[in-house]
Amino acid sequence: MHWIRGRVARQAHVALPEGTVEEEFARRGFFGRTSHLYRTHSPCNWTRIEGDLRPVALAPRVELGDWIEGRVSLLGNDDVDIGLSRLQGQMPYAFRNADGDELLFVHAGEGSVETDFGVMAYEAGDYLLFPRGAAYRLAARAPSTFLTIESRDELEIPDRGPLGRHALFDLDVLEVPTPLTAAPRDPRDEWLLKVQRRGRITTIAYPHDPFDAVGWKGDLAPLRLAMRDIRPVMSERYHLPPSAHTTFLARNVVVCSFLPRGLETGDEAALKVPFFHSNIDFDEVIFYHAGDFFSRAGIAPGMLTFHPQGIHHGPNPRAVEASKHKTRTEEQAVMIDTRMPLDLFEADFAVKDYEYSWTRDA
Repeated sequence: MHWIRGRVARQAHVALPEGTVEEEFARRGFFGRTSHLYRTHSPCNWTRIEGDLRPVALAPRVELGDWIEGRVSLLGNDDVDIGLSRLQGQMPYAFRNADGDELLFVHAGEGSVETDFGVMAYEAGDYLLFPRGAAYRLAARAPSTFLTIESRDELEIPDRGPLGRHALFDLDVLEVPTPLTAAPRDPRDEWLLKVQRRGRITTIAYPHDPFDAVGWKGDLAPLRLAMRDIRPVMSERYHLPPSAHTTFLARNVVVCSFLPRGLETGDEAALKVPFFHSNIDFDEVIFYHAGDFFSRAGIAPGMLTFHPQGIHHGPNPRAVEASKHKTRTEEQAVMIDTRMPLDLFEADFAVKDYEYSWTRDA
């Protein structure tokens, strides 16, 4: 069943009726039943917001320190915890998360990571995925900053459907650890492994390095994915929803990668910026890694935005005007969508008056 009433665009996101803005009203993110409303004013043209639904921009301050104790948890619910951590030098212990999968995004720095399965290098712009129960020990050659995403459910690479198994990146670019069987071993007397379960830490001591595997085989292991190897899908004449850029997927968590790409230049009537929507079924968090974030105002690398379910968001008015002259977007960002509402843990990091960045005089 499909209804059409009043003045509408013939196709979504293309040639909006004169004097209107488009809002996508949709279930299940961008996969379910959908309607488009053509409004005469931006749904974000508010004058005041009072209550929990206020959009928030965070500018976190995270100190170099212990990997576990120094981690700052910013947002979370029963499915996921989102935070930041910084590291200098080598972790003095190995860490195993028994509460969920850990996805680290390297915002800055470089180094290596030892695991039960062997060793991998990392650098800025990498994802490091550790399945639940896989231990690791990071060694930062340069001070490193990580976005941390802890998912209670298994994080997987989504099926690309009709796009084929080689989109948005060929699975051959995924790196897995290799045992260094001939590498010299640190002669320390005691090796520590810290295990997190139900948020509490248990310390296990060994008389040898617990990373003593000389080989492995199978299809479950830590992996590294370089953001630069992701090749985003594009459309010259239609603005694709954020879900087209999904990189990792769990039952109630979606992780997307926004990367430099060509804008919709094949039809001057096609939208080039994200359409307004009201987050009916998902909370949205975006971590800004690098580049020019032209769809948002006042955002710098290392910041996060949080748009909760139940309130609209969309492009900044300046972005709409600027998009008319742009042919590419240069942003690099990580988006986390969550099916269940998130709690904000660190309100002290909130940027003043971010909720007014949609108004022309902000």
